[in-house]
Amino acid sequence: MRILIAGFQHETNTFAPSKAAYENFIRGEGFPALCRGNDIFKLRDVNIPIGGFIQHMEHHELIPVIWAAASPSAHVTQDAYERIAGEIIDAITQTPLDAIYLDLHGAMVTENIDDGEGELLARIRKIVGPSVPIIASLDLHANVTSQMLEQADALIAFRTYPHVDMAETGTRAAAYMETLVSNNKPVYRKNIRLPFLIPVNAMCTMLEPANGTYDAMRALEISHDVVLSFTPGFPAADFAECGPVLWGYGHDQAKLEDALNHLNTRLLKGEADWQISFYPPMEAVREAQRISAYAKRPVVIADTQDNPGAGGNSNTTGLLRALIDCKAQMAAIGLIYDPAAAALAHSTGVGNMVTMAIGGEANVPGDKAFEGTFLVEHVSNGSCILTGPMMTGMRMELGPVACLKIDDVRIVVSSMKAPMQDRTLYRIAGIEPEKMKILVNKSSVHFRADFQPIAEDILISVSPGPFIANPDQLPWTKLTKGIRLTPNGRPF
Repeated sequence: MRILIAGFQHETNTFAPSKAAYENFIRGEGFPALCRGNDIFKLRDVNIPIGGFIQHMEHHELIPVIWAAASPSAHVTQDAYERIAGEIIDAITQTPLDAIYLDLHGAMVTENIDDGEGELLARIRKIVGPSVPIIASLDLHANVTSQMLEQADALIAFRTYPHVDMAETGTRAAAYMETLVSNNKPVYRKNIRLPFLIPVNAMCTMLEPANGTYDAMRALEISHDVVLSFTPGFPAADFAECGPVLWGYGHDQAKLEDALNHLNTRLLKGEADWQISFYPPMEAVREAQRISAYAKRPVVIADTQDNPGAGGNSNTTGLLRALIDCKAQMAAIGLIYDPAAAALAHSTGVGNMVTMAIGGEANVPGDKAFEGTFLVEHVSNGSCILTGPMMTGMRMELGPVACLKIDDVRIVVSSMKAPMQDRTLYRIAGIEPEKMKILVNKSSVHFRADFQPIAEDILISVSPGPFIANPDQLPWTKLTKGIRLTPNGRPF
């Protein structure tokens, strides 16, 4: 087959402070940097969907166009959207194709399009018509729309959070494409939209109920001979179709409907299980101190509301203040995105003291810069290769990085936004995370893949930040009327 491949990923938090411009996609910001043409084949061994797709389909003729992703944020600028989508459309217009594979996220909102992926798929379908299969992989946090489902021949979603199965999802998409092309039987599709939003922290598949839900889905696939997906959604995108969706494909319509109805019943009966509780900053640190007093491993606190993997700017200081106020010992926090602080630390030099303000630039109510005098303990150029399960082998260029120490708290400041989801991001600042008593990670769930094996316990804290962890507290305006804002919560 002659298959065009491309990727365009963004998870949009419409309540976040900063938009995603074209330059953000060029840098990648925690993802591989933007690449074109044959450079896309360099992603073959990276744990992202297009890597798995390439590995599985190397015996076909693959036509690579563009792969672009940026850190989650507010809306994608229309300039960025049209430039990247335009390259994909131009290539499709000029090239005879047997099939198209797209590595998408599924929760992209632009400055004037609520459904970025649905719009892209519709533009492509208008060019190629109904006879060219379009297969896309999606993130587990996709807000899957009716337009996306109608325009694609198949959408195949992640099944893990942390997303350790990204390449595996690309492989499943490739296998389904081959099956679809070689099989002339009619394919039925069915989807069910759930009536409640799910907090992001409750979606972790290392915990229940998410783990059991995906186990049940796999069993139903086997017993009913169908292909199923479930995306709990990204509950920070203010548009009508935000929320969890179940869908699937099969040659037997009755079996497909039975499988999806079974899974839907399970989710509705267990709605209360998707609720989650959070610690305020001071309580989180005090609980971490209590646990760590007798522990041999660090206690990890997730600074979930400043997660740059969900639209935060990674520079709020609420948990940093709590560490100082509680006189935490052997504690570290990262990454705090502050290029000016990192540059000043580099110019000050290791072993010297420097007085400065850190963070506090996200314009978040209740947050402000932290001012203090710090020891510059370590500096680096921020270049590293990740070793954790999520993005193994991916090179990151964070720019100047520094470790600043105040009392017994170490702060990793960086020159680029990235979620603290890999222990390597502490080590580039001279910190051995396994030796700390308390680690504060600006991440929601992804950090668990690399940190849960070394953690005595994990606490989720809600310090002031741009990513509101409880969907009920967001100022929604466009949701579908009647959807519950949290499990068993009040309706919109």
